[in-house]
Amino acid sequence: MIRSLPPADLLEQPDRVPLIDVRSPAEHAHGHIPGSINIPLFSDAERSEVGTCYKQRGRDAAVLVGLRVVGPRLADLVEHARSVAPDGRIAVHCWRGGERSGSVAWLLDKAGFADVRTMRGGYKAFRRHAAARFAHPWDLRVLGGYTGSGKTDLLALLKDLGEQVVDLEGLARHKGSAFGGLGQGPQPSTEHFENLLWLKLGALDPDRPVWVEDESLMIGRVRIPDVFHARLRSSDLFFVDMPVEDRVERLVTDYGATPVEELREPVRRIEKRLGPQHCKAALEALDRGDLAEVARITLKYYDKAYLRGAGGRDPARVRTVPGRATDLRGLAQRLADHVRAEHRS
Repeated sequence: MIRSLPPADLLEQPDRVPLIDVRSPAEHAHGHIPGSINIPLFSDAERSEVGTCYKQRGRDAAVLVGLRVVGPRLADLVEHARSVAPDGRIAVHCWRGGERSGSVAWLLDKAGFADVRTMRGGYKAFRRHAAARFAHPWDLRVLGGYTGSGKTDLLALLKDLGEQVVDLEGLARHKGSAFGGLGQGPQPSTEHFENLLWLKLGALDPDRPVWVEDESLMIGRVRIPDVFHARLRSSDLFFVDMPVEDRVERLVTDYGATPVEELREPVRRIEKRLGPQHCKAALEALDRGDLAEVARITLKYYDKAYLRGAGGRDPARVRTVPGRATDLRGLAQRLADHVRAEHRS
């Protein structure tokens, strides 16, 4: 039996089944529904060939080209799908919910799968579904503070205390500054970052506060959805006010094991903002192994940049919270207690 279901019914019901993405490997790599398994009907080159034929000679000719390409692999496709869904219950999607997913669903049904589902409107419909989640009026609590204030660690501690947390930098694999990509691995595309954010938000209670870190619109090369970022910028900001030497110490700890050559490039990248003299001083400090001095020099720029970014906020929604690097757990507890009391009232 084949059933066509909208994204919400296919992805968010208790009886969710394995989902296979039959788009090409490049389509899947650029952005996919988290948890989906790529069993491509065509390779990237084959998809291009079929698409070109469709444009030049029409649908019927393109179907024949596709059949010739994929025909010898149909048995392998069925076997792969059965390894994913041994109980015969499976879901299939492509880009628009058209020829590719329809053909594979028909094949699996004929091969004896008991429950075959397709995503109505395909991945394109899923993307609209995800965008609607970003537009929900989330009750955000924004954790702010100068670079080196331990905001990522505070988010983790708040999560340990039972608070709802979304680590945007973790999803983006970037810490936001010129140094933010060090040791993080490749960033996802903006499209896939949004897919990961959709998944994370879906696991939360929409009626409870959610903690996020204060971010600019871009985290490295990844863009936060506009509607979600607008809500982040208009929500209550809890500004962690930490002494500069505490922040210097944290940065030295965080980046102390990073090879000097990897640190030199980010310093050079912000030379125009630091000024040539400060940049030269930072590079000289780096060469002599004085990471604390490098941190002090670069923090002067980042502190000014953060203040400029925070300047557009409503002052009535900014709350300064003193903190020390040696007592992040106590600070997290105070933040959690405050928000819980506020939410109860």
